[in-house]
Parts: sequence; structure tokens; C-alpha cells
Amino acid sequence: MSLTYTQRLERIDVRNAEFQFWRARKTVAVDGWRFNDHPIAGGEAWPNKTPPIGFTANVTVPEGWPLADTYLYLNLGGESLLSITAQDGSLKRYGLDPYHREFAAPSKSFSLHAQSVPRLPFGEPVQAPKLERTELFWIDRSVDRMWLLMRQIAEALKVLQGHDVVPYLLDAAEQAFYAIDWPSATADYVARTATAVMQQKIWQLPELKADPEGLTDAQRAKLDQAYDALMVRLGELRMRFPPQGKVALTGHAHIDLCWLWPYDETRRKMRRTFHTALSIMETSKDFRFNQSTAHYYWQLEEDDPELLEKIVDRAKDGQWETLGGMWIEPDTNMPTGESLTRQILYGQRYFEKRFGTRHSVCWLPDCFGFAGALPQLLKQGGMKSFFTIKVNWSESNHIPADLFWWEGLDGSRVLAHSFDNPMEGYNGFVRPDCITPTWKNFRQKDRHDTTLLCVGYGDGGGGPSLEMVVREEQLRVFPAIPEARWTRVHDFFEDAHAMAKTTPVSVWKGEIYLELHRATLTTQSAIKKLHRKAERSLITAETLASLGHLLGAAKPRSMEPEWRVVLKNEFHDILPGSSIAEVYVDAKAELEQVLAEGAAAQKSAVEAILKQLPEGNEGAMLVINPTLSPRPIRLTLNDESIATDGMVPSLGVSILPASAFAPKPGLKATQNTLENDIIKVTLADDGSIASILHKASGREAVEGGANQLFAYTADKPRNWDAWDVEEDYGQKSEELSGYESIELVENTAHRAAIRIKRRWRDSTVVQTLSLTANARRLDIFTEIDWHERRVMLRAENGVAVSAARATFEVAYGVVERPTHSNTSWDEAMFEAPAHRFIDLSEPGFGVALLNDAKYGHSARGNVLGLSLLRSPIYPDPLADEGYQSFTYALMPHEGTWYDGHVREEADDLNQPLIAVAVSGKAAGDLCPLTVQGLDAALSVIKPAEDGNGLIVRVYEPAGRRGGFKITPPDGWTVSDALSILEEPMETADAQAMKPFEVKSWRLSKTA
Repeated sequence: MSLTYTQRLERIDVRNAEFQFWRARKTVAVDGWRFNDHPIAGGEAWPNKTPPIGFTANVTVPEGWPLADTYLYLNLGGESLLSITAQDGSLKRYGLDPYHREFAAPSKSFSLHAQSVPRLPFGEPVQAPKLERTELFWIDRSVDRMWLLMRQIAEALKVLQGHDVVPYLLDAAEQAFYAIDWPSATADYVARTATAVMQQKIWQLPELKADPEGLTDAQRAKLDQAYDALMVRLGELRMRFPPQGKVALTGHAHIDLCWLWPYDETRRKMRRTFHTALSIMETSKDFRFNQSTAHYYWQLEEDDPELLEKIVDRAKDGQWETLGGMWIEPDTNMPTGESLTRQILYGQRYFEKRFGTRHSVCWLPDCFGFAGALPQLLKQGGMKSFFTIKVNWSESNHIPADLFWWEGLDGSRVLAHSFDNPMEGYNGFVRPDCITPTWKNFRQKDRHDTTLLCVGYGDGGGGPSLEMVVREEQLRVFPAIPEARWTRVHDFFEDAHAMAKTTPVSVWKGEIYLELHRATLTTQSAIKKLHRKAERSLITAETLASLGHLLGAAKPRSMEPEWRVVLKNEFHDILPGSSIAEVYVDAKAELEQVLAEGAAAQKSAVEAILKQLPEGNEGAMLVINPTLSPRPIRLTLNDESIATDGMVPSLGVSILPASAFAPKPGLKATQNTLENDIIKVTLADDGSIASILHKASGREAVEGGANQLFAYTADKPRNWDAWDVEEDYGQKSEELSGYESIELVENTAHRAAIRIKRRWRDSTVVQTLSLTANARRLDIFTEIDWHERRVMLRAENGVAVSAARATFEVAYGVVERPTHSNTSWDEAMFEAPAHRFIDLSEPGFGVALLNDAKYGHSARGNVLGLSLLRSPIYPDPLADEGYQSFTYALMPHEGTWYDGHVREEADDLNQPLIAVAVSGKAAGDLCPLTVQGLDAALSVIKPAEDGNGLIVRVYEPAGRRGGFKITPPDGWTVSDALSILEEPMETADAQAMKPFEVKSWRLSKTA
């Protein structure tokens, strides 16, 4: 009778399953456990689940058991950091989790201590934790290695179906089974196989033998002979059917800094995972492990300095590979360009200080899209290579290459690689059925003979297992499947760069937009606002202190400690809003503390500036412009608005007399209109905006109504509740078209405002529409008290403009995106990131939508949309619940967004002028630093990292080029252009800017 391929493979699987029951020659229970110093028996429930939880026990290896073959199996009921102390007092630590439960006995007697939490790797609570299983066992290595080898053959057979080698592999596996002399004594056999799935289905098993025998020495010898013969056979088949392709293996443990667990648990996960990786290195010199994130190593300095020293030693040996070059693995859609710069600056500096190395590879496997500014920043930060696999998550369209040059907004290029492993992505396995599909999916195999594959349990940490090391050793003799070897990631990219020097490689230009997880631009809106304000607070504090130093005040202090807190909270599951509620309790407290420290630093800087200003009697107010653009005098002091005809120069420090605060004339208001000399706003009967007339051009800016609020009640994604918004969300909506009240609440010569209160179901939205006397935009201050679930709230604005593409501000520049759905690529971009504004312009006229706290935007047809909040139920059932406030604005203008100075208005909305009342100072303007040439934007002025002078960083924001010159005050010099690492850029023109270029200079005192 001839069986089919499938039938023969099923038979192999069934026979393979039997090996596990004979893997332990002998087993004894480990008893005498104590739970926080109280006795606890095997199988008993934990007395409580409140940390700290410590398990202890003492273990003695039975007489006659060889120590080299004695192992401990532990399942204590959660995750643990396990400490094993040998007879000689030596201590080893390991991570204990569902993937790492077996540990070698270090001596004939030893003690155990476990620091445990009642959680599983993905944060799932163990509802009823108990001491599940604690055993000492004598491993039968002959059984163990054959079981693994036969499983690998079965996995290879499944993935190689149709390959010429399959009949030979099938025959080799079957012949190996026939060569084994397997035990059959009834009592031993029934007892050993009692836990098999089919045996557990029996109505009632017979009485089981307490200590069933394993293989005899003769049977074990037969098994060893069969194993050796099978390995020889595989080697012969390998000669006939050589490996197809190469896969570079890197051990990896993706540890989310926060996600389904709070950061305190991550600190424990780090220690568990890192101890496990080090223990594997002790058994294999070939094994390689990589770990990014400077913050983790910095945290170990406090939590486990001894562990960090061991890691440093292994990094010197080359087995442990630090990479990434960033402080953490951040979201890249929402942070400012300056934040991304600090991620690299502080990351590289830490790695260089602690490990003596900089990194050339940016490692961001799991972020939700990538800003077009990154290639330039990576290059300036010493990184020429970029790795992610997240691009493969796009649901509709895919970048047509997975080894390609990624070209940023400015033209900088880095070599990017993304592998497509269908078996857990970046949490891969050393298995034929993981390795082979990864190679098969590699699209540039005609250009490069190797793809990368990182392996190890991750997201919640854990990392590789010892089995993965043994698997790699066995796979060295396998036929047909790709050759897989442990490799350093840096070495993989060096080889790829060598290839790219002589072989054409495709280019992807601009941002990498992920066609998934679009809702991360909106979920947990309150944290997004706090983060933006914290960024701006530090940038402004540094700039003010630097301006003071240029005027003669003391050298400013480094704000790196505060920046590190901001950078931590940019992690790709914190800032995007995809974590549990506990994470946001911590994030809120941390960012509020940064805001407080930033405000204090600004106050000190202003006081220092005041001391440098000339004495006099006419000065009434100090006004400082911390940007590179002249700004209109538009202030709010003691809840009173001031809007004049005056201007404050770029980086200007102005002492204004009281006479300078006369309002710009022309402001007037009624119950439904707001008007100044620039625009006139008219409300519709329902409180939405019916008209915004731009007086200079005579153009109407609104078509179809603006500031229309819609609640989208079909915001219920298939998966990833906090992460995703489906393309059909707009199919079901309710407009908040009525109002409870509308009133003119302010009507002074400086500012007028109309307040509209709306209710929708259980929630309240109060909007204050305001116009100052000199405003070019209508501000809409919005307060929401939200009590709905799985609803998205958006503001939709129909504008009287027609254009095929809209402009979105992003980190260090802008991108244009389609307003239509001509192609699947266009259609997929229905929600996209922007920072402070988006703009729709046609020749001669346009309308911008600005904001001070939001990131999720849309531009479809003539409608500019802003996502205000979402309210998913997973992983935080109360996301966006309760009160929040923010401001967005509508701004008509002549010309393009650039001609209309939209960015400058976004500066004003997000960073108002700094103003304090003064006396005893002379009126006048001071400009400690001046610039000429191209209209560049200021990123920051900060103290240099080496303590020598100040660093001025600017960027070209609009895609233009031209001359640019910095003139410092007397007694200061300007260096040639520097990189973001504050080092010379040899090829840069110090007095010119290219499109979207980021450039820095050092200002040094000459005396």
C-alpha cells in the first residue's frame, strides 16, 4: 500500500510526538518551597498577588545522577527572575517565563530564589496563580537531540513540499524510525504516555506506575546510532541538494518599553531577558544577540550594574551587539525634528561613553511609519543603515523592495532592509519553516545573497532559547533549506553596502507611510498634547537661556535629564496611545514634571536676560521672540489679550513702552460674526462656520461649511482597537449640528470671542471662536468632556480651494499628499500624520488648518479634516475619557502656504511670544543673533554637549535653497557647519541651505 505525501508526513508527526515522553530518564519533585518566607506546597495557590513576591527552595541532586545531565523544570505561576546559588556560592540568574523553564543544575546541591509577578509575557494577568510544576529531571540527551532533529525534518518537509529533496527526506526520517528499538513494557509505557492528548481523553486511565523506566543502555545506543546515521544521510543530501540562499540570524528580544504592562515591569523584563541571553552565550560561542535602546542600558546602571558590566564584556567580545543609535525606539510620526535629533544625539553619545562604540545601523522594527527627515538625521548621526519590518504590515500596498536606498526629504540616503517572516515577524524562530519562507519572500535575492532574520521571543521580552542554538547546529547539515548562521547585524549591513557599490539598488523617496495603525495619531490625545508642550517647553527654555548667554548671562545648563524623560515617552507604544491605562498615569506625571521644569528654566532665563538689558524708565514689558521669524505683537497676560500693529524681530528681545500696546484698529463682533481688517468670519445658524472672507484677496475661504463636528460611531476596527481606524469609519456619523447656547463672551478692542456649547449623548463640547485685532487666523479653543466609547470625533472643514495635493507639516519639513483616491496608494492615505498645520492651496490662494495638540489629519477633495479624539476600549477601556482642551485654527491666505506664512502662524499658535511686565528698563530692541538669506526655521539654540559654546540648529522648511548666514554678537565666532552630533560636516556649505537641510553651527566666545 502506498501512502500519500501528506499521510506519510502525518505519520512522522505522530511518531515524533512520542519522544517527549521519554526525554527524562528520572524525575523528582522539588519540594520545600517558601512564598515570602511562608511554606507553600506544589500545586498550591499563591497566598496573595501583591509584589514583591519571592519564592525560595533548596535542591539536592539525587545520588547517581550525573550533574551534567541534571536539569530543573520550573513553572511558578507567572514570570520570574530566577537566581540559582551553587554550593561554592557562585550565583547565576535567568529569566523564567513560558519559553524559558529549564535550567542546568550548577552543583549537587543549590538554592533557588525567584522574584515573581503574576503575569505572562504580554501582560496578561494570571488570575489564579499557583506553584504549577517544580521538578528536577535527568535528561536523556539521546532522546532529546533525536526529538529535535526529527521535528526539524518534519518542519522542513512541510515547507519544502514539491521540492525534489522531499522523497529523500521522507525516506531518511522513516528509516531512522525503523532503526530505533523503542521500549514497550506495559506499565512503563502507559505511565510515560499518560499525559498524551489522546490518553487524557480516556474515561479512566489504569493505575499508573510511580517511577516508570526510561530507555535501556542498549536502546539508547541504538538511538545514538540512528541519530548519527541520520546526520550523515542529511549531509549527503545536502551535497546533492545544496542550500538555497542565506539567512543571517541575529538573536533578539523586542522589549516594548511600555505596552500591556507598566514601565516598572519592563525594568524586570530587561533583567530577566538579558540574564537569559548571557546564559546562552556561556554554552555557545557562535550565538549572537542584539539589543537596541540606550535607555535600557542606562536603567541597568541603577537596577543591576553587575549585569551591565557583563553585557559590556560580551559586547567587547562581539557576541552581544548593541545597535540602534537612539535613546529608545521612538515613534517617528509625531516627535519634532529636534526630538528625533536628541534621540540620536543622546543615544550615540551614551553608547560611545558606555560601550566605546557608535552605531551605524538604526534599528526600528516596530514603529508605525517613518518620517522623511530620518535618513538625513541618521546620516548626520553616523548611521548609514536602517532596519524595520513594519512596512510589511501595510494592508494594501507594499514598497516594491526589501533592500533599498531610502532617500529622505533632503536627498540623503541610507540603505534600508526589511525581511518578511510570516512566523511572528521580528520575533522569529530557528526553524526550517521560518527560515525558508523568509528567504522565499526576500525580493532582492537577485541582487544580494543574504537576508536578515532576528529570532527570539519578544514584545514582552524573553529572547532566544537554548533550543534555537541547538537547532542552528543541526541545520548546518540540512539539504535544500537556506543556510542560516548567527551574524552581527552590522556585518550583514556592511556586506549589503559592499554589494550596493557595484549593483543597482532601487530607491524609495520620502516618508514611509504605514497603511495600518492610523488611529495612533489620535488615541490618548491628552498625552499627545502634553508631549508636544513638553518638547516646546524645553526647546524654548534652551533657546532663551542661550540668548541670555549671548547677551552676557551665565552659560546655560544642559537639559539632557529633562529631554530624556520626553524621549522615553516618545516610545512607539506610549506616544501613539496603544498602551494600558497605567502607562498613561506615569506618562502624564512625567511630562507634567518636565513642563514644570521647563517653565522654571524659562523663568530663570528671562530673569537672566533682564539683568543684561540697559536701565531706563520707559519700558513696561519685556517681549522675547524665540523663533527665526518676525512676529506680530499678540500676547495674553493675566487673561487679557494684546494685539497691536507692532512686530518683534526674529530672536528679538524687546522692551516695549506702554504706548506700544494700542490695539490694531478694525476689530468688531456680533452674536454670529467676528471681523478685523484681515478676515471676516460668519457663523451659520447651527453654529458651524458659513463664511471666512479674506479681505485682501476678496476670496471666500469656506465652501460647504467649516468647523463641522462629526461623531463617527462606526469606529470599530477589525483588530488593534487603539491602533486602527478603518476606511469605512465615515459611513456612519452624526453631526453635532445643534447647540445648547451661543454667546459673545469677549468684545474688546484687542480680542473678540464667541462661545458655543454643544451636547452629544453623554458628552459636552464647548468651543470658543476668537479673533484678535491683528489675527490672520481664527482660533477655535475646544474643551471636551467626553463620556462615549468606540466613537471618533472629528472637525471637518470645507474650503473654497481646489488642488490635487495638500501640504502637511512633518518633522523638519513638509510633504505633499493626494486629495483624491486615483490609485490604491492614494486611497490608503485617508488619515495621515501632520504636526502643526495642513494646507490646501491653488495658484494665488489657500486655506490652512492649524493646531496645537493634534496629529491625525485628512485632506479629501476640498475638505480638511482633523481627528480630535477616539475612545477605544482596548488596551485602555477609558482612553480619552473625561476632560481635554486644545486649539485649532483656520487661516486663509494669498499664495502658497509658504507665501502666506502659514508656518509662522503655526509657530505663534504653538509657542506664543514670551512676555513679562517690567520696570526700570530702557525701551528698544536687541537681537543677540541675526541671520540673513533664506527663510530658515529654528530648531533650537542650546549649550554644546562638550561644554564649549552654544549650538544653533536650523532647518530649511519648504524645499527651497539659497544662501544663509549667521551673525553672532561681538566677542563670538561662528564655526563651519556641524552635524547633529556637533561635529564638522566636511562637505557642507556653511553659508547656504539646501531643500529640507538640517544644519548646526557652534557659537564660541573669543574672550
